[in-house]
Amino acid sequence: MSNHFTGLSLGPPLGDQRLDLCDLYAFLSPRDPSRTVIILNANPNADPLHPDAIYRLNIDNDGDLLTDIAFSYVFSTPQDGKQTVSVFVAKGAEARSAEAVGTKIIADAAVSFGGVPNIVKSGAYTFFAGARSDAFFFDYDGIKALFDTSAGNNFTALHVSGQSPWTGVDSNLEANVFSSVIELPTSELGASPEIRIWGRCSVRRDGKLMHVDRAGHPSVSSFFNTDETKLEFNASEPVNDRQRWTDQFVHLMGHTGNYTREEAIAAIDAERLLPDVMTFDPSKPAQYPNGRVFTDDVINHRLALLSKGEIPPTGLKPHTDVLTQFPYLGTPHRPS
Repeated sequence: MSNHFTGLSLGPPLGDQRLDLCDLYAFLSPRDPSRTVIILNANPNADPLHPDAIYRLNIDNDGDLLTDIAFSYVFSTPQDGKQTVSVFVAKGAEARSAEAVGTKIIADAAVSFGGVPNIVKSGAYTFFAGARSDAFFFDYDGIKALFDTSAGNNFTALHVSGQSPWTGVDSNLEANVFSSVIELPTSELGASPEIRIWGRCSVRRDGKLMHVDRAGHPSVSSFFNTDETKLEFNASEPVNDRQRWTDQFVHLMGHTGNYTREEAIAAIDAERLLPDVMTFDPSKPAQYPNGRVFTDDVINHRLALLSKGEIPPTGLKPHTDVLTQFPYLGTPHRPS
């Protein structure tokens, strides 16, 4: 979910940018097609992540929407502008624990906040964590012009006219993000033929882990939730999505695209929006909704769905500073 804006208040989980999951990507390595890259971005301020949080990649490879492989990222308390990260991998029933459990494959690796990435290798895994240039592109002012968010509306009152709402300005052109990148043999994922991936951020409060954000499809939570529902949505599990959230999605699509209930459910099914997990079949080219790559215009994709094709494309172009080698996202921009 391109969660650079979340619900009507446009605020991060618990008011803390460190807990805000921004984007999820999955694709084959351009250098080695036998390896898969999964990127989970957080914190649009691109500064240290929360030391009491667990940032998690959940992977289901048998279709039951329960985690079969979990990669957990745990960060130290920042000191003097520095931070370290440890990475755990858990498989099978152990992967369903909310805690950072399993085998510690990386211990106390330095997080990168400068231009030179600290790339860590551990067996078959390659990992990076730190500030990078954000590849997500969108026209934020144009999005705000499309919707009436006054009087408690949340991206439901759609303004579609003969005049394009788009400004032509990429609001994220010089933005950074905190990125965690892992590359591993595709065979280890056990795709048959596809996997389902979702990100999770949990923070410890009063000794217990509280699920505060999750990432699956880009731009889903941002558009489909309200301030009243986003906390529950972010804390819930994909296995329950279909039953819990279908009516809310149908209701919104009735407002934004004049969908009937039957049309909305058919569109949700065609897009595989519920459950809110990213699917990736590594035997097919990666392009959203099969995984996601940096050139995918996910805002155009989502708005076309919401409006039943009435909203014109933004005309924006993908960022040109991405890399063809690990860690794939470009060098972070210097503060202006």
